Amino acid sequence: MGDDSEKLNLADITDHRDLAAGNFADWLHDTRSALAVNGEADVPCGECNACCRSGYFIHVGLEESEARAHIPEELLFAAPGRSRGTLLMGYDENGHCPMLVDGACSIYEVRPQACRNYDCRVFAAAKISVGDNDKPLVALQASRWTFDYSAEVDRVKHSAVALAADFVDRHIESLFGATPGNSTQVAIFALKVYDVFLELADESREVAPILSEEGIVEAIKQASKLFDSAKG
Repeated sequence: MGDDSEKLNLADITDHRDLAAGNFADWLHDTRSALAVNGEADVPCGECNACCRSGYFIHVGLEESEARAHIPEELLFAAPGRSRGTLLMGYDENGHCPMLVDGACSIYEVRPQACRNYDCRVFAAAKISVGDNDKPLVALQASRWTFDYSAEVDRVKHSAVALAADFVDRHIESLFGATPGNSTQVAIFALKVYDVFLELADESREVAPILSEEGIVEAIKQASKLFDSAKG
């Protein structure tokens, strides 16, 4: 990993110092709003390009004509299980995005929506691992993010997101019938339904609510439907 960083003249992501992730309440609001309209994440990446070097398959939608026009056809193939016309862009033998040139995205201004949406702070928000063996560069960088809080309620919200992610991860079959795919999807789903866990996360309550696991599963399903129906 160190040799690779030197070769590409990249920032030293072996640095374990904390990274400022911003105010949690503001980040949560902005991220949920972006999810609702398929908007763009505003991530303070700096010189980090760990996600571009971590063997991700990138979905490119039929409507993303500008991105498609700048990606060589031989790098794109049909995305299994997706709507007709959706393509995937793979990675090279080193796990690098083929559009990564000299350590930077060569099509940044017209990059696919999947790249615009990606925010590795979701792992710090959900307090779950990226998967060190699967995406070690992203896992290392994601572990450095540290949120700040303007009020105690912000800490409660963060705890609720973490509780949601843990519950979703342990009840995948009940919620989805099958795995949603990866830890990124678990974290994002947790952001959508975190409010189900707000009362459970509030340690200041004198009496903790008593909910059955079946009741929580149903509440999550309803919260997910409500979030998706509000997309606009």
